[in-house]
Formats: sequence, C-alpha cells, structure tokens
Amino acid sequence: MTQLLTSKRLKKVGVLNLQGAVSEHITMLNSLDNVQGIAVKHPEQLAELDGLIIPGGESTTISRLIKQNGLFEPIKQFAQQGKGILGTCAGLVLCGKTTTHNEVEQLALIDICVERNGFGRQINSFETMLDVKLIGQQIPAIFIRAPYIAKAGEQVEQLAFIDEHCVMAKQKNILVCSFHPELTQDNRIMHYFVESC
Repeated sequence: MTQLLTSKRLKKVGVLNLQGAVSEHITMLNSLDNVQGIAVKHPEQLAELDGLIIPGGESTTISRLIKQNGLFEPIKQFAQQGKGILGTCAGLVLCGKTTTHNEVEQLALIDICVERNGFGRQINSFETMLDVKLIGQQIPAIFIRAPYIAKAGEQVEQLAFIDEHCVMAKQKNILVCSFHPELTQDNRIMHYFVESC
C-alpha cells in the first residue's frame, strides 16, 4: 500500500555569515515550517542550499569579504542555476548591477542601480508599514542607513515604494529589499522568499 501523505521536503536556506544581521535571519528561517537556516562562509556549502540570503551590514565590507572567501563567482553561479537569493539592505546593494557612485563591487544579479544610504545615515533610521505587491499589506519595515533603487531595468518587477523610491523588487529568482524584515515579528516576506526557492 503506497503512503498517500508525504511530508514536505526540508528546505535549506543559507545566510551569508560574513558580517551583519546573520543570527536574526537564521532565527526567522528556523521559525518557518520545514525550513533550516544555515550560516554560510564557504563556497562548498552552497551546493546543499535551496536559497541564500545576503543580509544587511556594511556593503563595502561584505563585498571585500565575499572576494576574500572565494564566494564571488560561486554566488553568481548559484543565481544562474535558478536558486533563490534574497538581499536585504546591504544585500540589496550587493545584488545590484550599479550604484550611483560605483563605490562597491557588486554581484550584478538584478538589473538595478542603487542609491546607497539613500534615506540618510543611522540617525535617519525609521520604521513604517508597507504594502508589498505579491506579498501583503501593512508589512512592518525597519530602515537603517537604507539604500533605495534609483533605476530598474525592464525585467525587474518593483514591489514596494516610499515617496516614489522603490524599496523592494524582484527579477526571476532574485528578491531584494531596502529594509530589515528579520528585525520584525512579521514573517510574510521570508515565507514568500522560501516558497519561491
């Protein structure tokens, strides 16, 4: 007799563990059903993953550490395989194609030009509620030295805005946001990302 009920396969989602809000992302991932969050520092770890999060932090520092740890090309290959990547805050900067001042080496995974620290410095940090296309309404969003998307290519779907500045977008398997979903209790963005992996 065949078993009719099959349990959902465990999804393994990595969080780039070089600098920034790593533990908060892993905690939120582990709170979801059938998801295991894994801290990632080495290229060989990517092979076992369904998705990867590039967290907030300092984009120039993370960019340098990605290169030092031999992760630059492996992350690009991971994306080319169609596996999901979520970039939050500095992660958005790193996933982008260009920045307005070209101060950081980017992975060019999504066709966007990014304004780093677009909403100002640490003192200008703020919290608001966003309506996010495809995901939901009144989603809490925390902005800390946040970038925004200055320009987006035709293949990019823009999902959320503040004052006409795009703060969340997706292109195929790449999802990026200017804010920190992991610092709230609302897991809708994380759930959407994991489901798409």
